[in-house]
Amino acid sequence: MKTNEKQSSNNFSKTKIIFIGSGPVAAKSLKLLSNTFDIEAVITKPTTQSEMASSGGESPVYTVSSRLELDKLIEQNRFSSSVAVLIDFGIIVSQKVIDYFTHGIINSHFSLLPKLRGADPISFSILEGLKETGVSLMLLVEAMDEGPLLEQRTLSVEPHDTTPSLTDKLIELSYTMLHDTLDNYISGDISPVAQSGKATYTRKLSKSDGILDWSKPAAQLEREIRAFADWPKSRATFNDIDCVILRSSVLRKQGNPGALFIHDKELAAYCKEDSLLLHELKPAGKKAMPSQAFLAGYKSRIGL
Repeated sequence: MKTNEKQSSNNFSKTKIIFIGSGPVAAKSLKLLSNTFDIEAVITKPTTQSEMASSGGESPVYTVSSRLELDKLIEQNRFSSSVAVLIDFGIIVSQKVIDYFTHGIINSHFSLLPKLRGADPISFSILEGLKETGVSLMLLVEAMDEGPLLEQRTLSVEPHDTTPSLTDKLIELSYTMLHDTLDNYISGDISPVAQSGKATYTRKLSKSDGILDWSKPAAQLEREIRAFADWPKSRATFNDIDCVILRSSVLRKQGNPGALFIHDKELAAYCKEDSLLLHELKPAGKKAMPSQAFLAGYKSRIGL
């Protein structure tokens, strides 16, 4: 029996897939998927400046010298994979490329579609104060995130989740779902179903999104700080001191929006509604520091 089990293990053949993706999310996903699937090829794209910055200057998957022409790439190669998996790619894939694969291209999208279609569903799940999000395995179509669904699973958004922490949990969930679903889909045991419900959309973030606006409610700014923890980061200027705000909480105290004060030995700022208590800051050119340390060095310079 032990000999047969060993032979069976040695003869086990992993399902072949093509992986399409770019950026840190794709890189982590690819590493996990390689444990379960035979990755026949990886298709990626040039790395953006923000991706390079967030990965310490190195390409998250593999940097190519020019923009990929997927149609030509597929035409010039002969892959045996009947399906491709796409995660965090950022380029519209043509129907010609989708049709190349007998079972299409499965897009693992990090939201409960049709909610939060588009470029940045993870950040927007925090920005919108959602209590739960999840992963949708969708068959790719040329329209934005409108393909039929193979499976969805939910995940709670915790009160202190940041985009990086939530991303890591969603990557793990995505891998588990692909592990459980892909072979069953290929064998015909799972059939895609159309999306239902009201669609909502996200957009690409810009650097200007990181500027804290004290005319907003404190609860909204607290969510922004968590959502923008990776990029573009939430920034404020106190007199001439430029700071990134790393951690905060809402304080039920009202005053003139933008005015600074000290509460329980920590820096705080009045907002349109309530106040924002700033627990951790990073002044430009300095290391991150708790609010008490910031006040010890900068209290007089910010007029307190």
